[in-house]
Amino acid sequence: MSRTPRRRPACPAALALVLALGPSLAACSTEEPLSTPGPEVSGGAIGPDEAVTGDLSLLQVQLEYPLDGAYEEGEDARLFLGIANSGSTDDVLVDVTGPFADAVDGDGGEFAIPVAADDNVYVGAEGAPTITLTGLREPLRSSQSIPVTFVFAQAGEVTIDAMVAAERQDPTPTYDFPDPAEDPTP
Repeated sequence: MSRTPRRRPACPAALALVLALGPSLAACSTEEPLSTPGPEVSGGAIGPDEAVTGDLSLLQVQLEYPLDGAYEEGEDARLFLGIANSGSTDDVLVDVTGPFADAVDGDGGEFAIPVAADDNVYVGAEGAPTITLTGLREPLRSSQSIPVTFVFAQAGEVTIDAMVAAERQDPTPTYDFPDPAEDPTP
């Protein structure tokens, strides 16, 4: 005598899972999002932010976009960044190092970029201190990065990958810091 096997009732949890995943699984069969071009992003890549201490941070560290599209070995590159000091102690950027090039401040002398307590410094902004990496030891193009170590008198040092800024639509400076003259802090 043959018996027909008994069917088990469906598990409510498994049924709920299938119903919940159904729309997402169906979405997987549609066109991939990366194959659909989106609108162009204006302004290009913004550099990374990195905390040096709880009170001192580096903001939007990046190298200026080279107008011909690439830096060749031996060329110079300007560095743009913000230094935010939310603490109650002044500090000084005393050195910038790395395996990339020699770094010099705008005066070509020893580094001494003061960062007052509860204030910001915009390196590379009009009228602000500048840092130039001279004699790059390797070619670079937009969106490539190089390690840069910032050394502070009080806060110590931090290494961050400084990206080469992306191309802009017009040949304006590649930083987006406000004019230091308009800085609301005294």
